[in-house]
Amino acid sequence: PTTPAAAAALLEAIGTHPTDASRDILTLLALTFVRPGELRRAEWSEVDLERAVWRIPAAKMKMRTDHLVPLSRQALTILKARPTRTGWVFPSPRDPKRPYSNMAMKQMLGTIGYRPAQITPHGFRAMARTLIDEHLRIAPDVIEVQLAHTVRGPLGDTYNRSTYLTERTAMMQTWADFLDALR
Repeated sequence: PTTPAAAAALLEAIGTHPTDASRDILTLLALTFVRPGELRRAEWSEVDLERAVWRIPAAKMKMRTDHLVPLSRQALTILKARPTRTGWVFPSPRDPKRPYSNMAMKQMLGTIGYRPAQITPHGFRAMARTLIDEHLRIAPDVIEVQLAHTVRGPLGDTYNRSTYLTERTAMMQTWADFLDALR
């Protein structure tokens, strides 16, 4: 769903999922556009609700460096409503000592009528990248850093180690507000 209409339909469908946890995890996937494994394995110890930031440790990141995810008001509302503040943010309903599985996230999308050819949990990243660039006109480097991608170019991140945290924080709120408007 890389058009506003397709994204709106997806968000509406997410709102119809019969379980709160599934609605929450899919909505947070849309709001944060992190890799699905990063969200599935999020722990409360990584989330700072007062500072509105989630610090994903390097060990959980593809590029093996800590990654900050600024949390929009909408993301904070979801997180504050979660039932516990210890362990996994999204514990498996079958075994609370484990996080949700990747297959469970795929099944959540199937429950609301989406096939893998339409969107996968990882596809929320492409949706955000495309819509933020085309409709919100945010600088590509800011989006790429939020996606935890390396900076492109002949020297890449050899010289450019910008974090754009102020810009990313503003972008994440603008993105969340854009999604609300689509709904």
